[in-house]
Amino acid sequence: MDTKSALVTLTALSQPTRLEIFRLLVRHEPDGLPAGDVARHLDVPQNTISAHLATLTRAGLLTSQRDSRLIVYRACLPRLRDLLLFLVRDCCAGSPELCAPLIATLSSCCSSPESCS
Repeated sequence: MDTKSALVTLTALSQPTRLEIFRLLVRHEPDGLPAGDVARHLDVPQNTISAHLATLTRAGLLTSQRDSRLIVYRACLPRLRDLLLFLVRDCCAGSPELCAPLIATLSSCCSSPESCS
């Protein structure tokens, strides 16, 4: 991940409803949730949730898949991992052993090799 990608991702998460949507979908991995269920869980109108889901999808944080009449959204955990690793990549003033436990935890979490395109 580069700085521009990190900024796009962080900007998408910097709005309270979008952050809650992403956290909700992380909790519902790997199955995801239909858009209507996301709206009901967060008590957000359907038209508003659609705009938020679109923003998060454009930022690479969500994927969607049509299942009959429903669109099921899932959190892109590899994108989250990439963002977190980008944020701590140069930590600890040249003493990476200080951050090793954090980086190891992030690396093992969400370590699926597939990307979210």
